[in-house]
Amino acid sequence: MTILYTAKNGTYTNLNDILKEEKNIKHNVYVNLTNKCSCACTFCLRNTKEMDKSNSLWLDREPTSDEVIFEFEKYDLNNFNEIIFCGFGEPTMALDTLLKIATYLKNKNSNLTIRINTNGLCDLVYKKEIAPLFKGLIDTISISLNASNAKDYLNLTRNNFGLESFDAMLKFAVNCKTYIPNVVMTVVDCIGQEEINACQAICDKIGVTLRVRPFE
Repeated sequence: MTILYTAKNGTYTNLNDILKEEKNIKHNVYVNLTNKCSCACTFCLRNTKEMDKSNSLWLDREPTSDEVIFEFEKYDLNNFNEIIFCGFGEPTMALDTLLKIATYLKNKNSNLTIRINTNGLCDLVYKKEIAPLFKGLIDTISISLNASNAKDYLNLTRNNFGLESFDAMLKFAVNCKTYIPNVVMTVVDCIGQEEINACQAICDKIGVTLRVRPFE
């Protein structure tokens, strides 16, 4: 079961394996918590790419916070660039586990940079505002914007919450600005320049950064 991994040239590699080969290079470390997701995005690797067993992040079961912390105990946290909660599932679907791990990491090394890559729909999942829980724990949150309007957003993400999901995701992004130093929204480049420009306008309006990421 791959819990901690790093990415190199589009390949997901168990952290322990890569550190055996590249001992003196600082890596971004990704934490794989869950297969669960409230979206079924049309462009997601889960739906578009066949993953062979050695390259798959699909979990046989969800790791506990203690199991993830045990894995981190094997390493010197000073040797990592950034810790990112991101896997084949939506990390906030394992919210309690995520918060316990982030608390451990910050207590261990307060200078460690921690990021969450998320679809931004956790307020709808838990029926409450989640952003305050990230105060002092999360340095960057990267939220998938994906589209410039509610209809296209729903068509792309095929999420469980209907048209209200778009406004809820934007509200979550605005709330995060109060509690998290760096709030970023992302789109994939395959949506076209006109749509990218429209998404940029949304980010400018709410005061967050837009990052255009390549379609894999």
